Amino acid sequence: MKQLERGTEIDASPMAVWEVLVDFESYPEWNPFVTALSGERVEGERLRARIVPPEGRAMTFKPRVTDVVEGEHFGWLGRLFVPGLFDGHHEFLLEETEDGRTRFVQRESFSGVLVGLLLDEADVLAGFDAMNEALKQRVEHGAATVSSPNEMAR
Repeated sequence: MKQLERGTEIDASPMAVWEVLVDFESYPEWNPFVTALSGERVEGERLRARIVPPEGRAMTFKPRVTDVVEGEHFGWLGRLFVPGLFDGHHEFLLEETEDGRTRFVQRESFSGVLVGLLLDEADVLAGFDAMNEALKQRVEHGAATVSSPNEMAR
């Protein structure tokens, strides 16, 4: 098993961050990593997600929602073909800090026999960083748009 995690602090309440995070329809406007997300955020339901890693190939997959705690936590489980080959449990965590800001964390736990062959840690972490920064900008400054993760690095 391999776990990757990146976080950022956002100058807004967890509910303000949550509202942007769960507005899937607006993802193409601001999100450079998860460029499309659709479906119901209800435990057990399937989503349709399009991920565009900064240096990797875009991929569309259909993860299953594993848990939702309004304003605090949202997770899904994606699989490559069958369980045990390449599984990724993705989580978005929101925690209120002492000063009323939000600590936002993306975490993914990868497991399966193909993890060592298929996982590009640097690319996943760069995608997390790009999305985290774009979310921060969107929440703190309104409708900021980021066209690509590479643009974020400049």
